[in-house]
Amino acid sequence: MASLKIEQGEWVVVCDGAKALVLENVGDRMFPNLKTREVYEHDKSPTREQGTDQPGRAFASVGEKRSAVEQTDWHAEAERAFLTDLAGRLDAAVTAGETKSLVMVAPPRALGTLRQVYSAGLRKALRAEVDKDYVKMPVHEIEKHLTGA
Repeated sequence: MASLKIEQGEWVVVCDGAKALVLENVGDRMFPNLKTREVYEHDKSPTREQGTDQPGRAFASVGEKRSAVEQTDWHAEAERAFLTDLAGRLDAAVTAGETKSLVMVAPPRALGTLRQVYSAGLRKALRAEVDKDYVKMPVHEIEKHLTGA
């Protein structure tokens, strides 16, 4: 990735479907210094541990045909809910003036989910999106990857 210029006071949100780091650049554009502001995590139990029963069966309204109903992917639902909550928190921060702009860093699937729930205010504050999974890296490594330092 080419080097990304992160403005002073700008937030960098690094997340996936289970964890989010909200980082703030306390340095300047030339010498960024990302510091952790907030950390969010959710329980990521696999679907088999979240479901309550076997998948159901549906009966045809005419005749005796039956078909299986696909089991709900509770893990995917939990990820979607987590990312929706995160977008709500970020929207509140933008609305309250905690930050004027932010950079979103997430794997493509998480970015796709987030794009569906961005508010107009959050979309306007969003300066860049980076489709990478950096959430498990230490903050200094994230900084290196984003700025090309």
